[in-house]
Amino acid sequence: MPKVLVVDDDPHIRHILRFALERDGFAVAEAADGAAALAAVADQAPDILVLDVTMPEIDGTEVCRRLRRTSDLPVIFLSSRDEEVDRILGLELGGDDYVTKPFSPREVVARVRAVLRRRAGPAVAEVSAALERGSLRLLPDSHQAFWGGTELVLTVTEFALLRCLAAHPGRVFTRDALMDVAYPDRRVVSDRTIDSHIRHIRAKFAALGAEPIGTVHGLGYRFSGG
Repeated sequence: MPKVLVVDDDPHIRHILRFALERDGFAVAEAADGAAALAAVADQAPDILVLDVTMPEIDGTEVCRRLRRTSDLPVIFLSSRDEEVDRILGLELGGDDYVTKPFSPREVVARVRAVLRRRAGPAVAEVSAALERGSLRLLPDSHQAFWGGTELVLTVTEFALLRCLAAHPGRVFTRDALMDVAYPDRRVVSDRTIDSHIRHIRAKFAALGAEPIGTVHGLGYRFSGG
């Protein structure tokens, strides 16, 4: 039974999400603020975080920023604002999806299931072997990525994008094609979202002195090895 940690300073929102998620078979934990959320992640090891952006003291973006230093825990942001720049920022910080208030509880449940499916990958019988491209090694079944023996901490979406690119070295993927990989339901903003994710992945490689993802101007991105 996957565990969802719902973080929102509004008890009514926590209540309706708990009801919807438990009815769909999830275990649910709650936190009313950012500090409590960070403590709950450490103590309760949830499988996914549904995280309000606007909270007093430690807001949702700061919670995500701190988590991303060491964790690839899936994060779905909740926000009362619908500006594209806000959604891009949330995804750029390492969020895996973004839901705008007011929302349908059923929609949030569907997004939770979609993100967890992406993280799980194919059914066990269909899990592919490790993917190796030069210094890159991807282990889909354990959701791990290594560059020259050093592990890269990637979000669910980042892992899916890198796996797609690395599986076809030299092939140019348009932003539209990568959007289908990252968000099969096509619900999230625009192709600018892909640019944000690629920038995040590149920054993690750059920290290791690597640049395996190239840009083909006017077309998209390709994996050029390393």
